[in-house]
Amino acid sequence: MAKTLAVIPARGGSKRIPRKNIKPFLGVPIIKYSIDAAIGSAAFDEVMTSTDDDEIARLSASYGAKVPFLRSAKSSDDHATTVDVLEEVILRYRDLGRPFDYLCCIYPTAPFVTPDKLKRAMELLRESGADSVVPVVRFSYPIQRALKIESGRAVMFWPEHYSSRSQDLTPAYHDCGQFYCVRVDSMLRQRRLFAEHTVPLEVSELEVQDIDNEEDWKLAELKLGAMTRPT
Repeated sequence: MAKTLAVIPARGGSKRIPRKNIKPFLGVPIIKYSIDAAIGSAAFDEVMTSTDDDEIARLSASYGAKVPFLRSAKSSDDHATTVDVLEEVILRYRDLGRPFDYLCCIYPTAPFVTPDKLKRAMELLRESGADSVVPVVRFSYPIQRALKIESGRAVMFWPEHYSSRSQDLTPAYHDCGQFYCVRVDSMLRQRRLFAEHTVPLEVSELEVQDIDNEEDWKLAELKLGAMTRPT
């Protein structure tokens, strides 16, 4: 039977938002949302946190995630990619005699991730035969009518669409940056999370928010707080 693993990559260093991965979000360390969603989905044989930080490891374990080993210095520096981290995790588990067939990388600052989304993504990955499943959200405005600023002037990227009706333009989407579900063999071969055969899982714009700075953080708290507030 195929084995599934959820990996939450959470190193200790963060320059833009100090201690970002365990900073309180609506009253609890933000990483707890990702751990709770993974465990609550019942889609994984193991949920683990990959970290180089003792405090993050202790908190993760207290919320139910496994931390069977700490991340190496090589995969903890600023140049290490997410794939580098995931490859290290997979190989370490193999050394322990525990190979996995499917993997879901869930970022620790993804409070909008839910058990249902993870469950649907893993089911879609299996049923579609894809290399990966990625949550996407539709751009709220047609990108074909996007503007750039050149020498102080607003200029269209694609002036040929000046008179195009919005409803006649092809909708565009972007990666939510919340999680990636992949086939382990495909990820190790391609070394990509957005693989050759990627299937989208569309989510609402209300459930997406980049968290790269303090303003993003406050906006995400407002959005999630409004969504979860009793009516």
